[in-house]
Amino acid sequence: MNLNADLMVLSACDTGRGKITGDGVVGLSRSLVTAGVSSLVVSLWQVPDASTADLMTHFYNNLQQGLDKATALRNAMLTARSTHPDPVHWAAFTLIGEIE
Repeated sequence: MNLNADLMVLSACDTGRGKITGDGVVGLSRSLVTAGVSSLVVSLWQVPDASTADLMTHFYNNLQQGLDKATALRNAMLTARSTHPDPVHWAAFTLIGEIE
């Protein structure tokens, strides 16, 4: 499969988890990178719907303003943290792959 995608966002629960092996984490994210996705945003644990929707809205707005992926995610997390201080609401997300 050749997805040839610059960015894929998997904002559901546990999308970045997988089996830990000597070669790293084997899971959905690794499969997508192998299939041609340059960058992924995934979650490492169960995430609440409302705060995730807020975070993703800020993330996409940041991307539309021209920020690189890493900065867009970081700024979205900082914004989400101001309204949802508990890290369970914003800290689950990570960027895998190319940051720009």
